[in-house]
Amino acid sequence: MPLSLLDDVRKLTPEIRALAPQIERDREVPPHLIGRLTDLGVFRLAAPRAAGGLEAGPSDLVDVCEELGAADGSVGWCAMIGAATGMALGRLPQDTAADLLTDPRFLIAGVAAPMGRAVPVDGGFRVTGRWPFASACRHATWLVGGVIVAPGDVRLAVMAAGELTIHDTWDVAGLRGTGSHDIEAVDVFVPGDRIFSLAAAPVQGGALYTFPPLGLLALGIGAVALGIARAAINDFAELARSKRNPVTGEAIAAKPSVRTAVAEAEALRGAGWAYLKGEVATTGTDPDRRARLRLAVLTATRNAAQAVDLVYRAAGGSAVYAASPLQRHFRDVHVATQHAMVGTDVLETAGAVLLGESVSTARL
Repeated sequence: MPLSLLDDVRKLTPEIRALAPQIERDREVPPHLIGRLTDLGVFRLAAPRAAGGLEAGPSDLVDVCEELGAADGSVGWCAMIGAATGMALGRLPQDTAADLLTDPRFLIAGVAAPMGRAVPVDGGFRVTGRWPFASACRHATWLVGGVIVAPGDVRLAVMAAGELTIHDTWDVAGLRGTGSHDIEAVDVFVPGDRIFSLAAAPVQGGALYTFPPLGLLALGIGAVALGIARAAINDFAELARSKRNPVTGEAIAAKPSVRTAVAEAEALRGAGWAYLKGEVATTGTDPDRRARLRLAVLTATRNAAQAVDLVYRAAGGSAVYAASPLQRHFRDVHVATQHAMVGTDVLETAGAVLLGESVSTARL
């Protein structure tokens, strides 16, 4: 990753924070902001260098997603989806990947869940299906959908975004600006070089593509959640210094309960960050390594939610107003915890692996 990219992302933070109310109201990140992120290379972070991507390391991906999550949860989420899904190009032939990346507006998004069917035909497949939770789909140039080719044969199809229908379904409590609508394909032809399996060895040989693929896709969830928690703690600290006790006239920052809340919140956030970054830095694809990585992602996400809860409660009635960013952070982080990648079944599977129990690790 170019050394300047994270600094350039940080420079966007004031603009993104100012746009947060509009992003929530419109249920979409403004196209001009997506364009800024595109120009910086955010959506090429996990695409192969040989084909025109940045092929950054997983730790770099975490840094960028956390920073953008702190600026705005929805922006961080869309960046996470677009950046991480770029790893799909590492499993396509190099010429195919390079062709997809020729578009300067390149942004690939989609849904890995196998909710479509792919019928083999000459030269490729005919794909039909409907996938919910397709974050950033309105901005994507390419959309991925999980498909079943035959019983036990699950693959991912890369389709031109213009060939799919977007159904406006994303009217939700939090992360409203992610535009995570349903996408639908009806008998869309997908050439054979644009369909692949996560279970197969990657075509590209870089270290990024030996990282557990589902782990790579999950990383950004924890990173964005931790960014939201950082923003919530900072916003609460600002409130605590300015909000006055109506009886004593003192800033509420003087209250022991407020001090305790912000300290505990920062400890939870910091522990989640250290755990996540530490596991990302450890290599390996064996079940134990994958279980520990996913456990770190899940813990980071849950720690972030607990941190936000602490400062939200400590803020009292001030936090419930629409003008308060704390209520938005509260809603955003709790939508992040609902993602299947950080669900209780992942925790149970990780525990079974750590105990040496016989269990399917396909979702790790």
